[in-house]
Amino acid sequence: MPLRISPALKGLITAVLMIAAFLFVFKTNKESGGLQYIVYGFYGLGITWTLMAYRQSASFTGKFADLFSQGFRCFIVVTLSIALFYWIFNLIHPEFAEESAAVYKERLLQSKDKMPPDIESEVATFKKQYTLKLVSGAIFGYLIIGVGVTGVGAALLSRRK
Repeated sequence: MPLRISPALKGLITAVLMIAAFLFVFKTNKESGGLQYIVYGFYGLGITWTLMAYRQSASFTGKFADLFSQGFRCFIVVTLSIALFYWIFNLIHPEFAEESAAVYKERLLQSKDKMPPDIESEVATFKKQYTLKLVSGAIFGYLIIGVGVTGVGAALLSRRK
């Protein structure tokens, strides 16, 4: 009897692999060459794993909605796990907010359409909201990717007999 892993647990395993890949890329400073996209590769593979496993199970009905539901359970756990990781990671590394704020300030100074007190106020607001914007952007992005991969995968797998 094969071990049955729930879609949520598959999502957690996928998230751990994605975080490990992210940390590997971060620690090795491999920003170029597209190595950071391996995180998205793990995401897609995790969702595909969930869909394929369900398709091969005895409870597979052949319905798109049932397949999508399985993928949803996986990608929602991944999304929440990654959002939590990004939040913690950026709390540990406040220098990212500082560096981004410095770049933002430089852009505002170059545009020459704001007064110095306004620039300082905008930069302070930017720094305060940095982690929130990063995490909310990650949530939105990972949800969109998850819906897309799950939708396409479920459509393809529910059509094949």
